[in-house]
Amino acid sequence: QVQLVESGGGLVQQGGSLRLSCAASVSISSITAMGWYRQAPGKGRELVANITTGGTTTYTDSVKGRFTISRDNAKNTVSLQMNILKPEDTAVYYCHAAWRTVSYYGVQPHDAWGQGTQVTVSS
Repeated sequence: QVQLVESGGGLVQQGGSLRLSCAASVSISSITAMGWYRQAPGKGRELVANITTGGTTTYTDSVKGRFTISRDNAKNTVSLQMNILKPEDTAVYYCHAAWRTVSYYGVQPHDAWGQGTQVTVSS
């Protein structure tokens, strides 16, 4: 079972920066994709950024040019550097991991979530 623990959230003023980190309980080298989602009050959970084993990254349009996702397979961590933060970035941020296993019965998808970390951007 993969466990994910986030850290680095907090309160920051508009235009400031925060760095979120996600530590996995297992080696992430075989995890297909790791990413960050966020959920603002009264809204659904949305993908913020994603990075594959090969290093391919995906960002939601609203954070492109401001956020950078990275992974360190040696440390089993994924980070999200958030710059030029805006009040609309305020949300609980969740780390997510997705991978597949192959067995006699075929390919099975799996995923895991962290407990979430609060990011609050004041105007």
